[in-house]
Amino acid sequence: MAEGPNITRIAALIGDNARAEVLSALMGGHALTATELADMSGVTRQTISSHLGKLREAGLIEVAQQGRHRYFRLAGDEVAELLESLMGLAASSVPVPPLFGPREPALRKARVCYDHLAGELGVWVFQEMLRHGLFQRDDGGLALTQRGREWFERIGIDTEQAVAQKRALCRECLDWSERRYHLAGALGAALLCRIQEQGWAQREKGSRTIVFTQEGEKSLRALFSLERVEERRTVQERAVQDRATRDRTAKAV
Repeated sequence: MAEGPNITRIAALIGDNARAEVLSALMGGHALTATELADMSGVTRQTISSHLGKLREAGLIEVAQQGRHRYFRLAGDEVAELLESLMGLAASSVPVPPLFGPREPALRKARVCYDHLAGELGVWVFQEMLRHGLFQRDDGGLALTQRGREWFERIGIDTEQAVAQKRALCRECLDWSERRYHLAGALGAALLCRIQEQGWAQREKGSRTIVFTQEGEKSLRALFSLERVEERRTVQERAVQDRATRDRTAKAV
């Protein structure tokens, strides 16, 4: 008998086509009604009720009551991380490239992964963050540096508020389309919110796709261009200080 928890029950639940459609729909981060989920998964209202019950019992989804309506959502970002990883495995295991619809390029460029930015732009942003030292990998995880705190505060994100949340502050999430990591956790969610607050991008109706305006994408990329300017300025200031120190030392001698 295999050691550790048995994964067959969870695997079987996710492996059902209708339940997989439900979970994929909830990856968009919105809470949805049973009727909406039935339509998306192509099953009857009675059948979706059974599927939702099984997913709730397994702790994969949760429900919130609002008036007469019940809204379903993923149970947390750990479930979203699992689903995103499975999507990556599914994409890499296809022997022949599948035929994608006309919306596929936009979905690959930028999309919502539960509550944070994924896709080409999401991966690019995270790589830039690592390159500029906003995060460091620590004991297999991800840690926010002091420089990172200052950067997030500078763009209008309260890091103390993010720390206070009952979830991971920052973590790597494997992107299914790029096969590299993007930023998840409280800071990943805060960054996506800030991008939308600034009017740089908006979510496409009925889709996980995030559509950036031309100026919005430029503004996002400029955040790291400004960071490079700050780096050059710091290097120049240190060089000036070093020269002044050498001059003072030479005069003293």
